[in-house]
Amino acid sequence: MLVAAAMGLGAPIFGSAAMAGDTLADALAGAYNSSGLLEQNRALLRAADEDVAGTIARLRPIINWTTDITRTYSHRPGAFGAGNVRSGATSLNAGITAEWLLYDFGRTRLSVEAAKELVLSTRQSLVSIEQQVLLRAVRAYMNVQRNTRFVSLRRSNVRVISESLRAARDRFDVGEVTRTDVAQAEARLQLSRANLAQAEGDRERAIEEYVAVVGHEPGDLSQPPSLPRLTQTEETAKLIALRSHPDMLAAQHDVEAAKLNVLVAEAAMKPRVSLNASIGVQEQLNGSDFGETGTLGVQVGGPLYQGGALSSAKRRAFAQRDAQLGVLHITRDQVRQNVGNAYAILEAARATSLATAEQVRAGRVAFEGVNEEAKLGARTTLDVLNAEQEYLDAQANQISAQADVFIAAYAVLESIGELTVRDLNLAVQTYDPAAYYNLVKDAPAALSERGQTLDRVLRRIGKQ
Repeated sequence: MLVAAAMGLGAPIFGSAAMAGDTLADALAGAYNSSGLLEQNRALLRAADEDVAGTIARLRPIINWTTDITRTYSHRPGAFGAGNVRSGATSLNAGITAEWLLYDFGRTRLSVEAAKELVLSTRQSLVSIEQQVLLRAVRAYMNVQRNTRFVSLRRSNVRVISESLRAARDRFDVGEVTRTDVAQAEARLQLSRANLAQAEGDRERAIEEYVAVVGHEPGDLSQPPSLPRLTQTEETAKLIALRSHPDMLAAQHDVEAAKLNVLVAEAAMKPRVSLNASIGVQEQLNGSDFGETGTLGVQVGGPLYQGGALSSAKRRAFAQRDAQLGVLHITRDQVRQNVGNAYAILEAARATSLATAEQVRAGRVAFEGVNEEAKLGARTTLDVLNAEQEYLDAQANQISAQADVFIAAYAVLESIGELTVRDLNLAVQTYDPAAYYNLVKDAPAALSERGQTLDRVLRRIGKQ
């Protein structure tokens, strides 16, 4: 009877492979489509795109208009004792002023290039966030599956211990065992029920994490059919990561932006040339006076002394450049280390999975043998319970090891920079980081055709 009940303990390890329901690809797609973190960073990217547009706008004419109504009056004594003289006038003034930067030693154009580098950096940061979201989805998926199988295992354990308790009571009734054996079985049954309750709680927490990441209830999760394809050697993976990991690319673009900002700070100490024009009209509302004014000229000017502010800004730009170079070196070391750590964790997980498979096989043989020996009186009830517990622990370790292997494999992809929807070929509509930039890179005016297109795009984004 005990052996027959114990056979059910091994079922959750392999039985879940036949379960129908959400796949890992479904979970990854759901996480990509519903991630608030991705939406936040896409908005930050659009803000960086607008920084380019705002800087480009400084190269174009700046036109402003003004208008005012002015009331003037006077009150003075009249000549030769005459009475007070009062006078007043109301005038309407309107005008348009324009300024167009002609030359500033490249300061503004360098600022544009620096802003473009920051856009490229922000795009890579978005890819890095995408990897984090997808890896979290992998963990959530495998943890739901892991804890669901734990619950099935713990339920089988409760059934087995219940059978052990029933057998112990039957043998106690015929005098084969003592009351101590029955008490031991009763205590182990209560422990198995407590473990079941703990497993059910862990599963509920795993489901909550899954819903938070993926956006919907998990349902029945199927075992992933195979591990993702990985780079064969660790050293090759490190070379790939140093060349194409989004963190490395973002750091490189930040360095380029910092270098350009040094040139911007140097150009700020040089003069600028601008074209200035204005036109205005003035009309006296309670009279007949009317006049027009206009100016057109070229202005050349530059800083002479600003209390050392420009020199301080230049030194600050140099310091920020050096800081970004430091970040690049740190990122390079961190990327290499992350790849090495990911491969080490994967190898350990694979070794653990193989070892636990052998542990399950040996535990099953030991449990069956102790159970048969107990029937012959060579083993006590406690021996059977301990053997059953060791078999249960082996199966739990195998379940956990199998999940850890999948998580570790996808963590390797993330460390290399290949855990993206494009690399995984997920069936989702991918976000195009260049689409919004292409709409705003020329700084379109609000009333232009492209400006109206942007308004429609922003309204659609706001409704999502």
